Amino acid sequence: MPDVLRSAAFFDIDGTLTATTTMFDFLAHHLSLHGRPSEYAALHGRLRAMTEAGAGRADRCRAYYRVYAGVEERGLLAEGERWFLDRVRTPGFFHEPARAAFDAHAAAGDLTVLVSGSFDACLEPLAEHLGADVLLCSRPEVHDGRYTGALTTPMIGAAKAAAVSALVAERSLSLKDSHAYGDHVSDVPFMELVGHPVVVGRDLRMRCHARAHGWRCLEDSPLPGAAGGSRS
Repeated sequence: MPDVLRSAAFFDIDGTLTATTTMFDFLAHHLSLHGRPSEYAALHGRLRAMTEAGAGRADRCRAYYRVYAGVEERGLLAEGERWFLDRVRTPGFFHEPARAAFDAHAAAGDLTVLVSGSFDACLEPLAEHLGADVLLCSRPEVHDGRYTGALTTPMIGAAKAAAVSALVAERSLSLKDSHAYGDHVSDVPFMELVGHPVVVGRDLRMRCHARAHGWRCLEDSPLPGAAGGSRS
């Protein structure tokens, strides 16, 4: 084990690094590309009904991935690359304060890690564009080159925390010197592992949690490494 452990910066994606929800934006692109745009509203309706019935976020996530049952993996990955090339040129795609924080951590030599419930088809091009070191995301089941519609472990809540903990052990990272960025209460389990959790956005529950636990809110303080900022 090295004498000085490397610090990391863990970033949620949807609502944190991006202003859009990548998995739904990509789904709309996919359905439109295949002449099925009306199915998007129908899926949203089903997921909304699940929420009203008390279904958890992980169950709703599994329902989302069932849409891709039977789709060829290679083709969907190619669609994801085309989707990202189009969206990254759209003003406002990235949440700029979080993007600037990501770049600052990368420049400081921190291990940059994306942690998301979205999946590789739309996130791998994004990770490559950012130059992220590691992508931890949902991985839909594939059999004989096609998606089965199953999802073994949605990268949400406790699953994010478990994936972060495993990476920390694998890479011998320093949790106390690391940062984590998130916008939703489902991000709290992985954010509370690190010494420097940072809330992104204006979600009221997250803002209240930040005040109660002394967490930093990104829009209210300098970027890591900036003059006057707190840099571990």
